[in-house]
Amino acid sequence: MFALSRETYNIHNMEKERLFSEFSPVSSENWKEKIVEDLKGADYDKKMIWRTDEGFNVNPFYRKEDLPAGCTGAVPGKFPYTRGNSDCNNWLIRQSIDVPTAEEANAKAKKMIEDGVTSIVFRVHGKMVTPEYIPTLLDGIDAEKTELNFNVCVGKVKVFAAQLVDYYKQRGFDLSATRGSVEYDPIGKELYAGKVIEGYIDTVKELMDILEELPRYRCIAVNSAGVCNAGAYITQELACALAWGNEYLNAATEAGIPVDRIAKSIRFNMGISSNFFMEIAKFRAARMLWAKIVEQYAPECKCACKMIIHAETSRFNLTLFDPYVNMLRTQTEAMSAAIAGVEAITVSPFDSVYETPTEFAERIAKNQQLILKHESHLDKVADPAGGSYYIENLTASIAAEAWKQFLAIEEAGGFHKAVKEGRIKNEVEASGNKRRTALAKRKEILLGTNQYPNFSEQSEGRRPLEATCGCGCHNHCDNDSKLVAQRLGEEFEQLRLATEESGRRPKAFMLTIGNLAMRQARAQFSCNFLAAAGYEVIDNLGFKSVEEGVKAAMEAKADIVVICSSDDEYAEYAIPAFNAVAGKAIFIVAGAPACSEELQKAGIENFIHVRVNVLETLKALNEKLGIK
Repeated sequence: MFALSRETYNIHNMEKERLFSEFSPVSSENWKEKIVEDLKGADYDKKMIWRTDEGFNVNPFYRKEDLPAGCTGAVPGKFPYTRGNSDCNNWLIRQSIDVPTAEEANAKAKKMIEDGVTSIVFRVHGKMVTPEYIPTLLDGIDAEKTELNFNVCVGKVKVFAAQLVDYYKQRGFDLSATRGSVEYDPIGKELYAGKVIEGYIDTVKELMDILEELPRYRCIAVNSAGVCNAGAYITQELACALAWGNEYLNAATEAGIPVDRIAKSIRFNMGISSNFFMEIAKFRAARMLWAKIVEQYAPECKCACKMIIHAETSRFNLTLFDPYVNMLRTQTEAMSAAIAGVEAITVSPFDSVYETPTEFAERIAKNQQLILKHESHLDKVADPAGGSYYIENLTASIAAEAWKQFLAIEEAGGFHKAVKEGRIKNEVEASGNKRRTALAKRKEILLGTNQYPNFSEQSEGRRPLEATCGCGCHNHCDNDSKLVAQRLGEEFEQLRLATEESGRRPKAFMLTIGNLAMRQARAQFSCNFLAAAGYEVIDNLGFKSVEEGVKAAMEAKADIVVICSSDDEYAEYAIPAFNAVAGKAIFIVAGAPACSEELQKAGIENFIHVRVNVLETLKALNEKLGIK
């Protein structure tokens, strides 16, 4: 290595400047003109503009002049905290423990801490709240070094909080160094369990008084992760979270609690969906909007405007089949939250949809975050997405749309009223149903479920766990007013399990003939289509004649014969093939050829192509095959 003299350095920079000055600037209009030229007559808006389900459009490219006003001067750790609550991004690695005894929970917690977990949430059921519970649960755990959170039965939350404070005092902990939460979310209890909690603000007051000696403990929870798990769109979850938090702010301040105090007692537990860049933008927009909301209550300190977020990966897109793909889903989701600068992240174990997570699955979930920290070093950079033209615009767009939805909730009487009237439940369930319909039509893809399934995979006894409350806590209630989280791929899984449980595995035979490119493409499409129901698919290189293909299909004892060829050739091959099969198997044409009407007149009923509803088509095939 050598040092450049000041003169050499200046000359080098001058040459560099002259080099770049030789290139004339390219405007956005120039870029668009070039794209339009390459589209060769196709409509720019239809081909290049992404019309999101979140309620706004996304352009194919963004440039410096597209940066939203105000984002260029934003600094991490400064109001409105779009870029993070501090200049440090060292989030906490959180995992949940829900076991029947304090001894088991204690052993599990100590093992987790030893392995690198820095935040734990204990699910505490009402019958567990006894004087002996906390000393046993936390024996040997340093409350000053690990964040400890407690999700307690609402009826026992005050008793538990008092016992926790007494325990910390008895053990001699520095109360100002302990951190965590004793979560109280009465509105969430009503939304997810259908249980109305009357006069909750009195409990809020008492709980805050009990925990006053623990300044780094929060006691009011906004659990919008359950809304995410039920299929809400990104802006919808954010609007709910903001209105939810504002409901607590408004009720508390009207009851005489200072805004600084109540705002610093709220923690947001939010979901992370699979839309990578939008989730980064969602958390950035969330902090900005929450800061603006709290500011309207005139707090004494701007620090009260910070939104403290624990983010957890979504259960909505987890699958029973091909479960290791769940690790890929949760990894990108955790990465979104880490880049966005949240305070804590929980990664759902890949097997959590069909069993109590194994030690292996929990270890993998924890290691997924350790990789993001120690190998990707995302904890070393505050707001690494800041300044990205694309993400800054997504942040602004998500903020604008979520704000509109937030205002609509407020103008209709607030979040609690919307929950009581069933509007939140209905709207979120409508979004979930819309996404399941999109999945059925393959407008939304769930890898390994409705697209590219593992052809040879069997469930091996795996069965989905019972439907859960929206928060995913397995609290089963009889009240129909609760929001239930139904996963995106459940109907496809039920279809595939029905095939498996029928005791037979139907064979779908690809009768490939004619044009090489078209028959191969349609055979691949048909194999993926039919394997989603658990059928055995038999692909072929091609047959010289219809007779040869049908003979091979019959020898293979095919239950379904799919003819795969080009549109033009179907007029020649399809009807003879259909007649040759002659009711010995279900006959399907892969595609929607121009001669479809002629083929239908000949008796051909089944066509599969990109415009059909995959789920309904497979259900109909199962019925024809006698599979219930």
